[in-house]
Amino acid sequence: MQLKQRLSHATGRQWIWFAVWVAMTILFAMWAGSPWILLFILLFLDIYITKFVPWGFWKKSKNNTFRKTMEWVDAILFALIAVYFINTFFFQNYQIPTSSLEKSLLVGDFLAVSKLSYGPRAPITPLSFPLAQHTMPVVGGKSYFEKPQWKYNRLKGFGNVERNDIVVFNFPTGDTVALNQQGVDFYTLSRHNSNGSAGVRADKRTYGEIVYRPVDRRENYVKRCIGLPGETIELRNDTVYIDGTLLPNPRLSQHNYMIHTDGTQISAELFEELGINKADYYTQDGYGQVIPRSQDLTGVDSLSLALFGLQQHNGNNGRIYFSIPMTLGMVASMKAKPFVWDVIKEKEQPGMSYYYPVNYETGWTRDTFGPLWIPQKGATVTFDTDVDFKVAAYERCIKNYEGNDFAYRDGKVYINGVQTDSYTFRFDYYFMMGDNRHNSADSRVWGFVPEDHVVGRPVLIWLSLEKDKGWFNGKIRWKRLFRSAKIPA
Repeated sequence: MQLKQRLSHATGRQWIWFAVWVAMTILFAMWAGSPWILLFILLFLDIYITKFVPWGFWKKSKNNTFRKTMEWVDAILFALIAVYFINTFFFQNYQIPTSSLEKSLLVGDFLAVSKLSYGPRAPITPLSFPLAQHTMPVVGGKSYFEKPQWKYNRLKGFGNVERNDIVVFNFPTGDTVALNQQGVDFYTLSRHNSNGSAGVRADKRTYGEIVYRPVDRRENYVKRCIGLPGETIELRNDTVYIDGTLLPNPRLSQHNYMIHTDGTQISAELFEELGINKADYYTQDGYGQVIPRSQDLTGVDSLSLALFGLQQHNGNNGRIYFSIPMTLGMVASMKAKPFVWDVIKEKEQPGMSYYYPVNYETGWTRDTFGPLWIPQKGATVTFDTDVDFKVAAYERCIKNYEGNDFAYRDGKVYINGVQTDSYTFRFDYYFMMGDNRHNSADSRVWGFVPEDHVVGRPVLIWLSLEKDKGWFNGKIRWKRLFRSAKIPA
C-alpha cells in the first residue's frame, strides 16, 4: 500500500528523470556487456520515485551551518563520481613529461586522451581516488584499494591500435617500484645493484619501500606504435623494417647529431630558433654544474678526429657539439650556417647489455635491433630451436603479463609445473618507440606492451607549456593550444 502511494505521488518531472537514467543504464549495460549494471535501476527508482532512503535528509535540517556543509559535501561527491566515470570510460588528462616523442609531441603538452578510440578498459582496481594514478596528492600514500581486483575486460571502441598511432599505455615493467627512485623501474635498479633484487629490497634507506602496482595503477607512458601483433620488427642502421619491408621514419622524428663548427660557439638564441631545448644542449659535469654539450678541439690529434669522422680545416680543429637531437629539417638549417663545417649522425657501438631481451647478449643497439617477433593472441611460440633466446624474449609475457608459472631448467621449459615445447598467447602485444629515436626508453629497452596495458589515444592538445620560459616570457605555446594530438607519421 505504501509503495502504491509513493508511486502515485511521484510527479511527472520525477518520472522523466527516472526514465532518462533507466535508458542510460540499459545502454551502458549493453555496452559493457554486464547485466549486473541493471541493478542501478533500483537505486534510481528509490532516488526519484519511491524515496524509501532519505537521500536528501539534510535539506530539511534547521541548522543552517549543517545544511550548507552538506550542500558542499553533496556537490563534491557528485563531482568526484562524475570525474571518476568520465576519466574511466571516456577521456583522461595526460601531460607529456619527457622528450621521447619530440618533435611530434613536446615536453609540457597537456593531452586529452580518448578511451573510446580503442575501447575503454573496465577498472581493474575499481576503488580508487579520481585523478590520482597511484599516489594521493599532498598527503601521499596509495590512491587505491588493492581489493577487489577485477579481471581485464575492454569495452567496444571505435577501432584498434594501428601502426604509427600515438598510444598512451601503462608502463609494463612498472609493476614493481622502489618508492625512493620511481623514475627507474625496479628491474633496471636490480641489474645495476651488485646483489640484484635482494640488494635493492634490503637497502630501504636508498630505495625505500618496494611496492607492487596493478596494471591500471602503473605509470602512464606515451609512445608511437611501430610494430603490431604477429609481425617481426628489425632496425638496420636506424631504419625500421616490418616483416622485411621498410617503414619510413616519422616526419618529425629526431636523432642525435654531432655539430662540427669552425670554433664558433652556437648561441642559445640559435638553438631556441631551431626548437632545441636547453636540456638538449646542456649537460652536467661530475660536480653537478651545468655545462654546454661542446668541446674545443684545439690540441686534439688528427687520429682522434678521424675516429669521429671529423677533419681539420687549414690546421683548425674547430669545436664539436655532441648528442644534439634534431629533425632532418633542423639538420638542414644547421648545415646552412656559415660557421658549421659538418653535422654527423651519432652511432652507438654494439655491446650495450640493457637492450631487450635483458640478460641475453644479442649485440643489439638502439640503431641495429632484431629481428624480433611480436606475440599475437592465438599464435604459438615453440621451444624447439633458439630456446635460450625465446625464453629471454617471451618469459615476461608468459609469466608476468599472462599469469603463468614459468621455469627454465636444463634446457627445458616448464609452464605451470608441466614441461612443454610450446605456448599459445592469450594477449596481443605491441612494439612502441619514441620519435626522439636516440633519447627514448621504449620497447627496445623494456619489451612489448600487452593489450591490457593500453589506455587510449591522445586526440587534443588543450594546453602547452614551455619549461624553459617564464609566464610572462612565452611560457604558454599559444599556437599549440587546441590542436589535434593525432600527429601523423
